[in-house]
Amino acid sequence: MNPLADALVSPLSGRTDAVLIRPDGNTVSGVDLFHLTGRIANVLAAAGVEPGDRVAMHAEKSVEALALYLACLRAGALFLPLNTAYTTAELDYFLDDAKPRAAVCDPGAETSVRPMVEGRGITLLTIDAAGGGGSLAERAAAAPDDFATASRGPDDLAAILYTSGTTGRSKGAMLSHDNLLSNADALVETWQFSSGDVLLHALPIFHVHGLFVAANVLLRVGGRMIFLPKFDLDTVIAHLPQATAIMGVPTFYTRLLGDPRFGRDLTAHMRLFISGSAPLLAETHRAFETRTGHQILERYGMTETSMSTSNPYDGERRAGTVGFPLPGVEARIAHAQTGAVLPQGEIGILEVRGPNVFKGYWRMPEKTSEEFRNDGFFITGDIAMIDADGYVTIVGRAKDLVISGGYNVYPKEVETEIDALRGVLESAVIGVPHADFGEAVVAVVVPEDRQDLSPEAIQSALRDRLANYKLPKAVEFVEELPRNTMGKVQKNALRDQYKYAFAET
Repeated sequence: MNPLADALVSPLSGRTDAVLIRPDGNTVSGVDLFHLTGRIANVLAAAGVEPGDRVAMHAEKSVEALALYLACLRAGALFLPLNTAYTTAELDYFLDDAKPRAAVCDPGAETSVRPMVEGRGITLLTIDAAGGGGSLAERAAAAPDDFATASRGPDDLAAILYTSGTTGRSKGAMLSHDNLLSNADALVETWQFSSGDVLLHALPIFHVHGLFVAANVLLRVGGRMIFLPKFDLDTVIAHLPQATAIMGVPTFYTRLLGDPRFGRDLTAHMRLFISGSAPLLAETHRAFETRTGHQILERYGMTETSMSTSNPYDGERRAGTVGFPLPGVEARIAHAQTGAVLPQGEIGILEVRGPNVFKGYWRMPEKTSEEFRNDGFFITGDIAMIDADGYVTIVGRAKDLVISGGYNVYPKEVETEIDALRGVLESAVIGVPHADFGEAVVAVVVPEDRQDLSPEAIQSALRDRLANYKLPKAVEFVEELPRNTMGKVQKNALRDQYKYAFAET
């Protein structure tokens, strides 16, 4: 028994049809993908990977990278996908914390990654997304297809995904086989996916959205994926006629709306457009319906829970809301300080409970216990409201999380780097509305001497310290930060002050 491998990988062995369609039109059949997972699983086993070990991946999206995830399921290993934008300093932390048995990176990064694995007992392999080469591919080519899938139970871990913390370092969310499989099944039911669907897949696969939502759902139903390395407007428009559905972040839809080729004729055959990972502006929702006749279906999730709510497939998709709890998921609103459950219609902290909720934070039992109620509800940290009809609306984020382009940015991490710069007295990082990215990171800085600093100098100094999506898109200088009587910085006031900073973007 191996819940995810049995549900997602084993069925591939009987499929001679195309499962993945590459950008050039070439296809990968189910049986070919199945054999590739067997060969990669044998490479992992030869590297000493055993059930329960971690396998880290810091490589660009490719068919081989997806096969690595599926091979980890067969081997009983925990897949550890890492954002390709992470810097060397960030990557070193994850390798030290997760202690993987094997790590996979792009060939071009091998020189910088190798010192991190030496002395840690980590086998380093490479995947060349562009050319299909690398040491992993070379070893896989010489390995046998057959591999005896490891036995795993529903509560055994399948993956660890790191999510930023408001203080300190990132936390590893531990996701079990049942967490991921139950969520895929709930989404198949809610969004009515079938074997006839063709998903235009332009999302990264180091993220819940692209891997555990998009890929898992299509593999679960026996559908196909047009597997693009990234979102490129011309490429997406060229492949859209062959697709029935697309999952994207708001950026996808704002960029499509900005192209005159995108309209009713191009989308008439489409079944479903789904948006998530960042707030979708109501204006984008309305503009999309006017242009195409389709309503975008918005949903809500997070690393720790995968998907928790969704607007209905059949029924009103309300702009500005994230719909109803998924089948098997419970949601409630609680008072931020007392934890008391609030009546319907009141605003408080969103809490969820269900088979989708993660098992806890890797090596952080105390942090795990802090985030759960005694009755098993997980405290999301998001401020929300459930209206009289049961629709959930996310009002804000209690922990000041910024979601830019679908990626989580916690201000504390950015502020720490800015405050360490010469000439900076203090800083406050906020998120403000942005039509393309959902939210943009803005740094409000109090300088020691204004003449010695410029926005460009601060942005340049941060580039080697932070992933690109965490970099402030604007830097504003002020004489002092607004504070309450207790001395706490009032970020709400800053958000109000700079909320129109990108109004014309």
